[in-house]
Amino acid sequence: MGDFVTIGSKPGEGASAVPEQQSESNAATGLQVTPAAVEHIRAVMEKEGVSPVQGGLRLGVKGGGCSGLSYAMQVEPEPRERDHVFEFDGVRVFIDPKSFVYLSGVTLDYEETLIRQGFNFINPNSKHSCGCGSSFSV
Repeated sequence: MGDFVTIGSKPGEGASAVPEQQSESNAATGLQVTPAAVEHIRAVMEKEGVSPVQGGLRLGVKGGGCSGLSYAMQVEPEPRERDHVFEFDGVRVFIDPKSFVYLSGVTLDYEETLIRQGFNFINPNSKHSCGCGSSFSV
């Protein structure tokens, strides 16, 4: 995708969704995606040739970075069996159960300014982030 992934602390405004697959673990918490992020996800999926009806954007967390955990993103043609699946204005977002522990309550935003361009994770679970803003710890 080529976009920068950063961590922010400002509250995001915009779309929120209830997962398509409800469970006790995600009924009360979830994911928010701002309209700007939805539009950029839609554009990336179109560029990658992935149908929004079947495919979506996978959000995840992996070990690494200055603070211990890093965000991961990629377009996928369909969700995996145990994924939490969210829909925002016709765009789907997939999160695996292990990553959902760290991403529950996150707001995904997209900003495009003269200084930077990219997705911005506003994560209430993050206790500390590194100086470059690409990793976090809980």
